[in-house]
Amino acid sequence: MSRAFLIVMDGVGIGGAPDAAQFFNDRLPDTGANTLAHVARGRPLHLPVLDGLGLGAALHLASGADAPGLGALPQGLWGAATEISPGKDTPSGHWEMAGVPVPWDWTCFPDTHPCLPPAVTARIRELAGTAGILGDCHASGTQIIADLGADHLRTGWPICYSSADSVVQIAAHEGAFGLDRLIDLCRDLAPMLHAMRVGRVIARPFIGEAGGFRRTANRRDFAIAPPGRTLLDIAHQAGRVTHAIGKIGDIFSHRGITHLHKGEGDAALADHLIRLGAQAEPGSLTFANFVEFDAVYGHRRDIPGFAAHLEWFDAVAGRFLATLSPGDLAIFTADHGNDPGWPGTDHTRERVPVLGHGLGARAVGQVGFSDIGASILDHLGLPAPDHGASFL
Repeated sequence: MSRAFLIVMDGVGIGGAPDAAQFFNDRLPDTGANTLAHVARGRPLHLPVLDGLGLGAALHLASGADAPGLGALPQGLWGAATEISPGKDTPSGHWEMAGVPVPWDWTCFPDTHPCLPPAVTARIRELAGTAGILGDCHASGTQIIADLGADHLRTGWPICYSSADSVVQIAAHEGAFGLDRLIDLCRDLAPMLHAMRVGRVIARPFIGEAGGFRRTANRRDFAIAPPGRTLLDIAHQAGRVTHAIGKIGDIFSHRGITHLHKGEGDAALADHLIRLGAQAEPGSLTFANFVEFDAVYGHRRDIPGFAAHLEWFDAVAGRFLATLSPGDLAIFTADHGNDPGWPGTDHTRERVPVLGHGLGARAVGQVGFSDIGASILDHLGLPAPDHGASFL
């Protein structure tokens, strides 16, 4: 039985979203945002594997842009996908590509201080057993830990923050506050936030001392459950083995997942992907997310770092594809943009690449996010999702 692999390069957009003017960074519309093109402005990119599948062609299709170093004649399946969900966040992108467009507007918190409603902060204090909280604003996760970590150690109060996404993040020191206590706090807070249509509550543990705090790999996301059947649900219910790499389990509330594979950083996740390329069961589905494009380079607006990570991942993709067997399908895509050349620090509304290995050269044109999941299920011989049409 053929296998399928769906690999998300988190934040690697290719511009051209038709509704970009409705989404903002620092009060400026995302019109013109183009993650891949702006990364390539710094220097030509060397991406022989991804460009060989059709990355440069997909970029031009999506936005009319060309990028130095990209422009190979596509040898794989290639196209560009457009999102319809009313968000440029991780759950929206992943759910829609899995066959479930988001049917509501997410609740986001204002970029003010404080940013959280009093009822939410009261609930956090109650669950944490503290007299107050720190932060209560929009912030970069690494910066707010650097700024408030010492106050956290002194007071014992959790550090709470949000962003342009529909999210509440709570950071606490693994040793001083306690990892289990932080995770329990976020888990118990999540139902209240989910009822408000807030997409995720994220536990952000860190370690270290003042001047040297760093986040650990023990992050936990408590996401609202998808409001419909995803490709993971469909595959799992059909008796197929499903593998989730990285934060896929958290994004889908651990529904429809047989095996979860996590690690500290994309390098560890790459090891899982390459291993599963060789070892995953016949007929199985592997769904992977590589987060560092987004979390480490996009939000921090680090163009050189983003470029280097793309080239590192291209080598990983080559090693992974070498493990596949005839009949296997691997699709590389993204969930949104995070243009490091754009104002602000948030995601950008963009189209995303759709690059496939295993079916030869094939141009699929402009497709929808949901068509990705429908095509994966079609390849596996499984029932179609409620949304999307196969482009195979």
